[in-house]
Amino acid sequence: MWSKPQPVPTRIDPEHRSKQLKDGSRIMAQYTDPFSDEYMIEDVRTLYDVFNRGHRLSKHKACLGERTGPAQKYQWITYDEAMTRSRNFGSGLVHLGFQKGDNFGIYSVNNSKWVLTEQACNANSLVTVPLYDSLGPDAFKYIINLTELKVLVCDTVDRARKVVTNSAEIPSLKTIIIMSDMDDDLKKDATEKDLCIYTFEQVETYGINNPHEASPPAPSDLATICFTSGTTGTPKGAMLSHANIVRNASTLSSTPDHIGKMFSAEDCHFSYLPLAHMYERTIQAMMFLHGCRIGFFRGDVKLLVEDMQELKPTIFTAVPRLLNRIYDKIQAGAQGSRIKKFLLDTAIRQKQAEIEQGIVRKDSFWDKLVLHKIQALLGGNVRVITTGSAPLSEEVLKFMRAALGCLIMEGYGQTEATAAVTFQYAGERETGHVGGPVACNYVKLIDVPEMDYHCSDDKGEVCVKGPNVFQGYYKQPELTADAIDEEGWLHTGDIGMWLPNGALKIIDRKKNIYKLAQGEYIAPEKIENVYARSAFVMQAFVDGDSLKTCSMAVIVPDPEVLIPWARGKHLEGELQELCKNPIVKQEVFQDILDVGKSHGLSSLEQVKDIFLCADIFTLDNGLVTPTFKNKRPVLKKFFAEEFDRMYSSVK
Repeated sequence: MWSKPQPVPTRIDPEHRSKQLKDGSRIMAQYTDPFSDEYMIEDVRTLYDVFNRGHRLSKHKACLGERTGPAQKYQWITYDEAMTRSRNFGSGLVHLGFQKGDNFGIYSVNNSKWVLTEQACNANSLVTVPLYDSLGPDAFKYIINLTELKVLVCDTVDRARKVVTNSAEIPSLKTIIIMSDMDDDLKKDATEKDLCIYTFEQVETYGINNPHEASPPAPSDLATICFTSGTTGTPKGAMLSHANIVRNASTLSSTPDHIGKMFSAEDCHFSYLPLAHMYERTIQAMMFLHGCRIGFFRGDVKLLVEDMQELKPTIFTAVPRLLNRIYDKIQAGAQGSRIKKFLLDTAIRQKQAEIEQGIVRKDSFWDKLVLHKIQALLGGNVRVITTGSAPLSEEVLKFMRAALGCLIMEGYGQTEATAAVTFQYAGERETGHVGGPVACNYVKLIDVPEMDYHCSDDKGEVCVKGPNVFQGYYKQPELTADAIDEEGWLHTGDIGMWLPNGALKIIDRKKNIYKLAQGEYIAPEKIENVYARSAFVMQAFVDGDSLKTCSMAVIVPDPEVLIPWARGKHLEGELQELCKNPIVKQEVFQDILDVGKSHGLSSLEQVKDIFLCADIFTLDNGLVTPTFKNKRPVLKKFFAEEFDRMYSSVK
């Protein structure tokens, strides 16, 4: 009561996020030349330099941490130990014959050895080719054959055995390195198929006994071939140089008023998003740039909360899917008590009033009385949350900023631009946009006349130009030409709108659209994101046909909401039976229509019928990508009969 809380300091003008240039493009208001040769940190130009800087800052401090069981504490290795082990592993790779420029596969969940492998590759100018740990056999064989991988580092015996079993169809692969203990049967099978197989520690020992000097890369050298998650078919390999990644990461880390200004060696990041995705890779580069420590989850998303509560991270990267689930559980937990609901609503309202003044904290009266339990879900120490990869509703973002009492910033980007294209500033008070351009790229909008978007109205397809834009798709020049025009602009396929304050708002998607029989274009992802705000909806898939006049949807209901509702209506049966009940279907259908209307969907965008599916879209059944986006062609084929049935019933 004696000291008034202070707002987050910022030099960003909230009403002037970007500056418009003569050609119609925009840049961050404080900067004039994203293509200048200046690096944000002069002696950091490659990922090799990034880790070296972290080592200088935090030599004897913790770097990488893991835990093996629910009762276990995190066990850490220091930056000094991580540097030594990665250099030994790299020397071992050179001893085994791998040379500068070779493609090097990593097929594993996030863990310390993943990072040690990457740093060994960076020190010896090898090109990392990360494979999602959840890839199906067709996708992983396609990537190995396309990149002609000679070596693959696998985290488990099961994953290594999968590689050995399919070795006849991946003839380039000659070596497997396994992070776990060797299995005698696996070694025998590999030997019979003329594959060399080593443990991670064996390669380290080779390096200790046969040390080699590092062979650092140049900024222009290829650092990684990062494969897109493949929502529309075969994955595409985005080629990213060291300069691409470092310019993007150092921009976010060092631009005034962005999150990197607050990083220190005392910060801790929780790593659970796939390292095969550039979002997590770029965040980790930012962590190493500032000597922060990184703790890994145990590989099971069901144990995320348990791992976070033990780790108590200060930095957390989120995706809307996770934040939405946390929000829904909090709301559902408060519904059973009027007192709880009143206290929660009051606490959120009071905290949101502070956020409007730029005050971000977790030590207010309402934090101590009500909100500390929510903050404890993420360990209690989180200071900064970044979110991206998909839209986050304004309702959820406002709630989470107030409830968690930390900085939550939303960004927009894609693999082809390394990671971030736009980003909100620290202490952001507004919602409904993804911030202004990051300092390393230009952003412009171009006309999309078939969808009635025109840059004269500050609406159009988002295009990006800058040193963070990728080198092209690996061995796919025709796709590269489709993505990058002759002037070097990357066409993202997303539709954006400039707000009066210079921030960008993503409003539509050019790709994955279809035309209805009456000539109207429909963007199904937009509709799915809106319907996902219904409490009944866990997942949604919307699709249409150019020969039809309307769209239909498959809805996977949330059992934690649907079953209690059904019991309150005296409807019996488990989820499978409830999904077949016409009363249940009508309730869910009406609710998503109401949500759609409240979020501004037009009558043509609203679906005309739904099919309730009790089975979740998962990686195992192949209906979503490793980043949990709908695999549209697969879903369309999978539910073809249901869509035909729905269309036949429409009059």
